[in-house]
Amino acid sequence: MDGFLKGHQMMNSREVFLHEVATVCVLAGKILLQNGAETFRVEDTMNRIANSFAVHEAQSFVTPTGIIFSIENHDVTQLVRIRDRATNLRKVTEVNTLSRQVAQGAINLRTLHRELSRINRSTVAYSVPLQVFAAAVASSCFLLMFLGQWHDVLPAFIAGGAGQAGMIYFHKLSKAKFFSEFMSSVIIGGIALVSIKTGFGLQIDKIIVGAVMPLVPGVPIANAVKDIMAGDLVAGLSKSAEAGLTAFAIGIGVTAALFFN
Repeated sequence: MDGFLKGHQMMNSREVFLHEVATVCVLAGKILLQNGAETFRVEDTMNRIANSFAVHEAQSFVTPTGIIFSIENHDVTQLVRIRDRATNLRKVTEVNTLSRQVAQGAINLRTLHRELSRINRSTVAYSVPLQVFAAAVASSCFLLMFLGQWHDVLPAFIAGGAGQAGMIYFHKLSKAKFFSEFMSSVIIGGIALVSIKTGFGLQIDKIIVGAVMPLVPGVPIANAVKDIMAGDLVAGLSKSAEAGLTAFAIGIGVTAALFFN
């Protein structure tokens, strides 16, 4: 009887440990997926963390909107729904660093969970004014890269910054990315048109192209191609559709601004 109870307690301890490993793996995957990592990178990181803690029966299935993690031959399965996605490669880098440290045996499970929780709770790395200023500078640089004139640098600077500010503001009002991207493009198109009519700008096409570049979904497009090449067709096609919808919102936003003015 004592042997049975001891075996039962050991089994319960093992199950608790497996649940803790699953929780940590899912948290790491959630942070990566929410901040712009590729699907295959999310699955690989989760599996590597599990293997580092001698859990070799782990299986993961990741889509852009959810993560399923399971450990075979055990009653351990976790699912998390991903509702908000952004691009914060700093968090992706921090999780990848922790993953390598775990593989090297430098940190234990409890420390890993604490560090992942800290990363998950951390706010945006850059303030809103800095994001607006960076978008404005990038817009000016893109204008010159597309052979625009120096005379149009300031209009592109203003349009790009205003567009980024509008994106942040409207995203707070509505969680629908299409709406915020559309309104941001309307702002850019309107400022570009006004600058031409007042003689402040010369080439409306170059001003618009430079100003909308910070809105272009470069990371989702690149991740979609990588996922498709890696064989994650569901995730790749989903991200392709999302990127296409963003491009459509930008296009009709600029068109609406030019048409109604």
